[in-house]
Amino acid sequence: MPGYKRSPATGFEEIDRWSDGVGWIAHPDEDGERASHALKADDGVWVIDPVDAPGIDAVLNEFGDVAGVVVLSSHHARDAGPVASRHDVAVHIPPWMDRIASRVDAPIRRDESVLGGAGFEITRVEPLSLYQGAIPYRETDGTLIVPDLLSSGSAYPVGDERIGVMLGLRPFPPREIFAGIEPERILFGHGEGVFENATAALDDALSGARKRFPRALVKHLGTNLRLFAAALNE
Repeated sequence: MPGYKRSPATGFEEIDRWSDGVGWIAHPDEDGERASHALKADDGVWVIDPVDAPGIDAVLNEFGDVAGVVVLSSHHARDAGPVASRHDVAVHIPPWMDRIASRVDAPIRRDESVLGGAGFEITRVEPLSLYQGAIPYRETDGTLIVPDLLSSGSAYPVGDERIGVMLGLRPFPPREIFAGIEPERILFGHGEGVFENATAALDDALSGARKRFPRALVKHLGTNLRLFAAALNE
């Protein structure tokens, strides 16, 4: 399978639906399993790391008018520009995030909160100096969004893991980033979210990451190298 499909999507697979949001994967047959989300907030709908697809606007309209498009990783430009332009909104990124502005043909707004009135606290991450990312967490409903460090996608977990740590971080898992967080749901930039016993799944992923590193290395090294090379064009 391709790492990331660059051709326009012909449809999408809906994932992660709950009362205040929805997720989708526009190219289910790619190894990278790029996931996008829309979250309802007091000021409208926030579209996160979107990969565009025919019919997706009808899904967004279920939750209200689009308030903005958000990019949470310096390698997630994806279709943020076209989606923002179509809805006449800006693309929101953290003030410290590079790469995105030069890859998006739409107005850019640099904003510490990134998600406007949605009520998220943002944690800045720059693992291994490979990229810059923002991890939002909303304590009021336990929603955690992780663009890259963790994933349920096929290139991350091993064995009975429901969540896998990024291969390059397994020897030194990012426990401090998630310390004290007890999510009810975890949304990922790659793969379907985790909605059942999310805190337990997160704890298991972090506590067992180093021990399961050799197994993950054997299983996922080839795929991760291909995805890393492909991500340089994101």
